[in-house]
Amino acid sequence: MKSIYKILAITLVLTVFVSCSSDDDTATELTGENSVTLEFDNSVGSDDLLLATSSYTNSQNETLTITRLNYIVSNFRLTNDQGETFTYEKDDSYFVTSEETGNTEVVLENIPAGTYVSITFGVGVDQEKYLQGAEGQGDFLTVAEETNMMWSWQAGYKFLNFEGTFTSDTVTETTDFKVHMGSHGSSLDNYKEVTLSLGTDALVSDEMSPIVHLVADANAILDGAHKLSLSKQSVIMVSEEKSPLVALNTASMFTVDHVHNGSEHSH
Repeated sequence: MKSIYKILAITLVLTVFVSCSSDDDTATELTGENSVTLEFDNSVGSDDLLLATSSYTNSQNETLTITRLNYIVSNFRLTNDQGETFTYEKDDSYFVTSEETGNTEVVLENIPAGTYVSITFGVGVDQEKYLQGAEGQGDFLTVAEETNMMWSWQAGYKFLNFEGTFTSDTVTETTDFKVHMGSHGSSLDNYKEVTLSLGTDALVSDEMSPIVHLVADANAILDGAHKLSLSKQSVIMVSEEKSPLVALNTASMFTVDHVHNGSEHSH
């Protein structure tokens, strides 16, 4: 009987050892490259953003109906569990996400295999890119023009195009609002960068193509750390005082909701 127990004990130890070894092997089997998809889920507080059909009340008792939310995201970097950072190709790293058109997905191609733990990206277009001139913008200039994300080439890109109507205690008739934020030429730089922990590791390999679901809370644009009252100013565009505050608020509106790992065929 003791021999049977010894055999069972040895078998159990071997099983655990093989299992652990298998797990270790799996951790090192991330090879090749694949895409990482970023899905920007726009919301207002805890509610989904529904353009033109729902109203949302902020802490300043202003009730907003949002009709447009477009913003530029750019310059993506992914950091793995070894502290190594992969920088996405700069010329391919500019995207407009638009609730208006339903184009809220960014696909980063040819990401090296690895276990990624955080992501960094810009909100807007950096000065280095802008100062390359119109000829240095590639196809993105056309994309920005077609999605209402340009004032003019001289004035620059709109990093954020946020529009709708509102009422408040002091503005009782439905009134249009427009918040267009960007850098103004090279004189006022409102480009910001955001770094987010993924929470759940994003696994990339020949067989693994993760989807990262990010939430963008539009309420933060005017009702974040810096309170901006539409009742006092319903149109914010070229403002040395308020545009930088909109930029800071907008950079704070992003969080990672969850990461979906799986093969590219199982999404």
